[in-house]
Amino acid sequence: MAGIGLAVAALAVCTGCKSIDDHRREADYAASTIIEGRQRELLGRDTQFIVEPAADTLRRRLLIAQALPYTAPASVGTDRLTPVAGWLEMLGAPEGGSVLATPLATPVVLSLADALQIGARNNRDYQTRKEDVFRTALDLDLEQDAFRSTFAGVFSSSASTEIDQGSTEAGVVSGFDTEASRLLTTGAALTGKIAFDLAQLLTSGGRSSLGILADASVSVPLLSGSGRHIVTEALTQAERDVLYALHRIERYRRTYAVQIASEYLSVLQEQDRIENQEENYRRLVASARRARRLADAGRLPEIDVDEAQQDELKARTRWIAARSQYASRLDRFKLTLGLPVDARVALDPADLERLVADGRSRLGLDAIESKKEEAPVPAAEGDVTLVEPTREGAGPLELDDRHAIDIALRHRRDIRILVDQVEDAQRDVVIKADRLRATLNVVGTASSGSRRRSLSSADTGSAQLRPDDGTYALGVTLDLPWEKTAERNALRSSLIALEQATRAVQELEDEIKFDVRGSLRTLAQAREDAKIQVQAVRLAERRVSNTDLQLQAGRAQIRDVLLAQESLLSARNALTAALRDYRVAELDLQRDMGVLEVSENGLWQEYTP
Repeated sequence: MAGIGLAVAALAVCTGCKSIDDHRREADYAASTIIEGRQRELLGRDTQFIVEPAADTLRRRLLIAQALPYTAPASVGTDRLTPVAGWLEMLGAPEGGSVLATPLATPVVLSLADALQIGARNNRDYQTRKEDVFRTALDLDLEQDAFRSTFAGVFSSSASTEIDQGSTEAGVVSGFDTEASRLLTTGAALTGKIAFDLAQLLTSGGRSSLGILADASVSVPLLSGSGRHIVTEALTQAERDVLYALHRIERYRRTYAVQIASEYLSVLQEQDRIENQEENYRRLVASARRARRLADAGRLPEIDVDEAQQDELKARTRWIAARSQYASRLDRFKLTLGLPVDARVALDPADLERLVADGRSRLGLDAIESKKEEAPVPAAEGDVTLVEPTREGAGPLELDDRHAIDIALRHRRDIRILVDQVEDAQRDVVIKADRLRATLNVVGTASSGSRRRSLSSADTGSAQLRPDDGTYALGVTLDLPWEKTAERNALRSSLIALEQATRAVQELEDEIKFDVRGSLRTLAQAREDAKIQVQAVRLAERRVSNTDLQLQAGRAQIRDVLLAQESLLSARNALTAALRDYRVAELDLQRDMGVLEVSENGLWQEYTP
C-alpha cells in the first residue's frame, strides 16, 4: 500500500502538467518577449511581433468570394486542413484580420498603400522571414534555459518474484527520483538529487523498507572552459543571431516595399501605355480614313493610302501587345503580393496621375513646357557647344554622393550585420584557442542515505539522511593537452574564417557605394530624360497639328502625318517612363542608404534630407 501511496504522490506532483496548447502559448510568449525587447533596443520603438498568419487574408477572401479554383484545403489555410490520425486540436484562432474590411468588389481596386499592406499580410516569403526571426528567438530561449535552474522527476515501480531453492519472494519496488541542476556563467555546474525508494514484500509478512538518498556535486573548471566569455559564448551568439534576424527582416521590409512600389508603378505605366497606344490607334484609323477620302478625290496617290492602312494595322498590333503586356505585368504583381493570379484585381490609376503631377511639379517640368523658344538660332557653320546637364530642378534626394554614402554606411543594416560578424569570428578564435589548453576541473561531491532497489533490501532497515553519516569527496581532474590535432586545425580554420568575415565587410562596403552612386546617377538621368521628353511631347504635338493641316492643304504627305503621330506616341510613353524611373530611383536610393522606414503592416515613412 505504501508503494501505491508513493505513486499517488508522484502523480500529485504532475497535476500542474501543461496541455499542448499551454506549451505553445508559453513558447509564443517567450519568443515574442525576446523579439519585442530586442526590437525596442534595436529600433527604439515598441512593436508587437505577430508570427501567426492572419486567417482572413485577401488571398483567402478572393479564392472564396470570386469562386476561384484551388487544389486542396491547404490552398485556403491551415484551419481548413483535414485532420490526420492522432491530430490534436491545439491550433488556436490565428490573430489579425483582413486588410480590407469592406466587402469585396469586382474587381478589387488597390491603391499603392493597399498593395503595401496586403503584401505584408499575404506574401509567403515575407511570412517565412518572420518565422525565421521567431525561430532564432526560440533558440535564444533554449540557450537561456541552460543557465536557469532545471528540475526533473522520474517515478518507477515494478513487481517481481524471486525464487531461491524452493522459496518464493514476491513484492513491489517503487522509486521516485528528483533532480535539480544549474550551470553558472563562471562555468561551475551544480547538481542536487534526492531519491525515495520503497521495497515491499507481498509475502513473508509483508516486510518493507524505505530508502532515501540525497547527493550533491559541483564541478568548477579552472583552465580550458573557464571564464564567463567562454561559458556564455553560445548564449552570446544566440542573442546576436536574434539581432541579425531583426536586421535582416528590417532590410527585407524596405527592399520588399520598394519592389512592390516599383512593380505597382510598372503596371500603371503599362496601363498608361495602353491608353497612349489606343489614342494612337484611333488617330491612325482616322488618318487612314482621311487618306482614303483624299485618294478618292484624286488628291492623294494610292501608295499613301496603302501606307496609312499598314500603319493602322501596326498600331492595332501594338495596342493588342500592350494589353497583353499589361495583363502579364499585373499577374506578376499579384504573385509579388501573394494573391491568386486569376483573381480579378485592378490598380488605382489615380496613383499614376499623382505620380505624374508630383513629378512635373517637383522637377519644374511645367515651367519647361510653357517656356517659349525665343533665343536666336546660331549659324550652322559655327562651333557647336554642348550644354552639360545641371542640377536645375533637382529633387531633395539628389544628394552629394559623399554625403549619401556616409548616410548609407551608418544606416545599412546588412553592413552592420557583417561588422558584428567579424567580432563573432574573433570570439570564435578565442574559443578555439581555449580548447588547446589543458582541462583542469575541481570536483566536489556529498552523499547521505542509501537506496532500496531490490526485494532483498526489504529486510534492511529504513534509510535516514544523517549529515554525520555520509560520503564526501573533493578532487581534481586533469586532461593534459597532448593530442590536440583537431583543436589545432579548428583554430587555424577560425583564423581563416576571420579573414573571410573581414573581406565580406570590405566587399559589401564597396557594393553599397556602388549602389548609392548608381541610384544618384539614375535620379539625375531620369530628371534630364523627363525634361527632354516634356520638350519632345510639346514638339510632337505641334508637329502632329501642323502636318495634319498641311496634309489637308495638300502640302504634306501621309508619311509625314504618320511619323509625327509615331513621335508623339513615343514621347508620351518616354515621359511617363522617365517620371516613373525617377520615383523608383528615389525609393531605391532611400533603400540603398537604409533610411526608408517600413512599419510592420508594410507602410513606409520616407526620408527627409
